[in-house]
Amino acid sequence: MVLAFAVTATGITLNTFITPSLPEIMRGVGAEPDQAGLVLAATTLPGVVLAPVAGMLADRFGRRAVLVPSLTVFGVAGGLAATSPSLGWLLGWRFLQGAGSAGLINLAVVLIGDHVSGDRRAGMIGRNAAVLTVGLAVFPLLGGLATDVGGWRAAFLVYPVALLTAAAVGWGLPREPSSDLDLVQQVRNLGPAVRVPGLARALGAAVVSFALIFGVLLTVLPVHLEEAFGVSPTLRGLFFGAAALANAALALSAGRLQRFSKRALLTTAAALFAVALAVIAAGASLPVVVAGMVVFGAGEGLMIPNLQDIAAGSSDTHRGALVALLVSAARAGQTVGPLTATAVFAAVGASATFAVSAGLCLLVLLPLVALGG
Repeated sequence: MVLAFAVTATGITLNTFITPSLPEIMRGVGAEPDQAGLVLAATTLPGVVLAPVAGMLADRFGRRAVLVPSLTVFGVAGGLAATSPSLGWLLGWRFLQGAGSAGLINLAVVLIGDHVSGDRRAGMIGRNAAVLTVGLAVFPLLGGLATDVGGWRAAFLVYPVALLTAAAVGWGLPREPSSDLDLVQQVRNLGPAVRVPGLARALGAAVVSFALIFGVLLTVLPVHLEEAFGVSPTLRGLFFGAAALANAALALSAGRLQRFSKRALLTTAAALFAVALAVIAAGASLPVVVAGMVVFGAGEGLMIPNLQDIAAGSSDTHRGALVALLVSAARAGQTVGPLTATAVFAAVGASATFAVSAGLCLLVLLPLVALGG
């Protein structure tokens, strides 16, 4: 499980390490603040297509055969983003880094599903989500601090650490026998697996949830914190860290919470999202906005591990591909969210963007999970 946690911790740096520094990065490459969504979307767009491919390749050739090259591309391209002289170069390196990241988070969950099952699997996935959220707590703070100390380029210098993770996976993960199924056969066999009750709704919930997380919280909110309250990159990272701690507290309880139905857990998460965004929208003071961020983090801690558990438990044979489908859905949300949120932000301002997002939770996400089986 240590290797799975290491892969997760590496993968989560993709956007969290630079999020607090987006205003400085935009100024550094001569871009406008409302173009910040492109920097995040450039990394998530490749995963929409490549995450399912990575999952099927891992089902056929083994987990190690996909993870090692993925981590290598992630680390090299992420580090080279620090050399970007313009927004175009930055987006190019980020796109390539996103291609490398497509198989990371999903295969970490797959590694857990390969070795444990039932409530214990849910508990381990919760621990993995806690690792993720500890990263969400620590990495924004470190990224903001790096920018305050060394300028915006310093925020990208963490990514070559992925090469160490690649070496650890290559050394510690055993080589697996290849499957006899080719890619076409795998796609055909996915049909029955995808029709597992609740999986389609989980995929839809992933799109909406990650659109909100990456569009509203991670793209619009840092700009709002700077423009409305003059918050520095380090302090922004600290606030995101507080939200991540609430996330981790709920994620670590995933195993114990399995006595409740998935519907109840996901409905509660969606309600927390709506309340949090409404609080942020109405927040006239910084403490109120931070309180809303913490509530949103608690919703993430309920939502994400349970979506992952639904996908990981849907099929033993096609676990890699089905978890990758969930990640693909999440990447679709991560791509659409920043682009949509920044467009709304540019048109109507931050408070209205948060209010519209709260309405989206009530009208789309809440019915999607509450009416599921």
